[in-house]
Amino acid sequence: MAKKIMVDGNTAAAQIAFACSEVAAIYPITPSSPMAETCDELASMCKTNIWGSIPSIVEMESEGGAAGAVHGSLTTGSLTTTFTASQGLLLMIPNMYKIAGELAPTVFHVSARSLASNSLCIFGDQGDVMACRQTGFAMLASNSVQEAHDMAMVAHAATLKSKVPFLHFFDGFRTSHEVQKIEEIPQETIRQMIDEEYVEDFRKRALDPEHPTMRGTASNPDVTFQLREVCNKFYDATPAIVQEYMDRLAKLTGRAYKLYDYVGAADAEYVVVAMGSGCDTLHETVDALVKDGKKVGLLKVHLYRPFSMVDFVKALPATVKVVTVLDRVKEPGAIGDPLYLDVAAAIGQGLQDGVVSFKYPKILAGRYGIGSKDFTPQMCANVYANMAKEKPMDKFVVGIVDDLTGRYILGDDGFVVPKGDRKECMFWGLGADGTVGANKNSIKIIGNYTENFAQGYFEYDSKKSGGVRTSRRATSSTTPRSPAA
Repeated sequence: MAKKIMVDGNTAAAQIAFACSEVAAIYPITPSSPMAETCDELASMCKTNIWGSIPSIVEMESEGGAAGAVHGSLTTGSLTTTFTASQGLLLMIPNMYKIAGELAPTVFHVSARSLASNSLCIFGDQGDVMACRQTGFAMLASNSVQEAHDMAMVAHAATLKSKVPFLHFFDGFRTSHEVQKIEEIPQETIRQMIDEEYVEDFRKRALDPEHPTMRGTASNPDVTFQLREVCNKFYDATPAIVQEYMDRLAKLTGRAYKLYDYVGAADAEYVVVAMGSGCDTLHETVDALVKDGKKVGLLKVHLYRPFSMVDFVKALPATVKVVTVLDRVKEPGAIGDPLYLDVAAAIGQGLQDGVVSFKYPKILAGRYGIGSKDFTPQMCANVYANMAKEKPMDKFVVGIVDDLTGRYILGDDGFVVPKGDRKECMFWGLGADGTVGANKNSIKIIGNYTENFAQGYFEYDSKKSGGVRTSRRATSSTTPRSPAA
């Protein structure tokens, strides 16, 4: 039986990264720093990876240096990883193009964070990972602490077989710093997830003076276009490879995932598409609405790149009439935000190719959770209510009052998600007064020493001390929505 542990999302991802790597090139940036710290701590304790060696943890002088070190380490045949977020991830982009272009398998773990624009915000949205869409990295999203653990495992296994580097991401603070009781993947299971033949294949491609190869060249117009198209077959094969390892994980752990996970009514007419931690809130809302007889559903995106059109459209219920795509990023000047554009293109292509039989649904765009803005079940309920209107609002924001354009949706105060036997507590404190630390300790004690499922989320601001801190704790006798095979 799998061991249950109380960890946050950063630790859940870092444990897998440590077990599957020989080198981690790091540079700290909030909120990803605990991933590197966890790996450094494990190495200092002489913990070993699945091959029995202690990974080398090397701190560089910038995120650009960390990405360069990853690139160099990969060319020597060393399994290498890194951890970053926000502006730090942007500094890695030039090396990411090279790593992807050379088909070097690796996993970058990212606690997705807002980018500085009109102001600096250290909190969560998906602006940083969306800036990497063109690099050639596969992009795999986790929606919860358990998924941060599981998807990290899938990413490390899939990158070796596909030869495509992976960017595994989850929402900064909302998932990276949330503490939950999860089922740990034991070392022997991790070993079963990694195919040694692909590890050996990777090592054979290392730079070796005894077996010289040419790479990293400059090219001219006569061949550059042709060379750029060579990678197509690898990206075409990646979705099936990711699903293969998701299926293997299901057999080994009992937790089953799809590239695009649908939940809700089988005959749903109104479906929301989203990825990241907002999916947990939407899922809970959908469960409550379906019990109330509403024909609603939710499609959770795990594999964002390469975006598999066929798998996506087949996951939508045939009865769908209206789709709302919720993005956690703002792309000023675009006709729509990134996920919305992909969904619209996928549905259009699927219908054009005859992959699905449903009629073209109305597709609406919404934006939520920028800079860790709250996203509540009440807001989710109003997103679904908007779809049922004769003239639903399009290109809206949810959770704030946009008095400039008037295109906003607030929460439905009358909607309440049933709590069942869940006990919920909220604690207020001031920065540096120990409230957050005390609550983290107490929720871990409850999770570690009782059979209850336990969850803790701690709300910060960017002040060093004196700011308001809130700590939210919940316990229940049952694990909420654990994916089952």
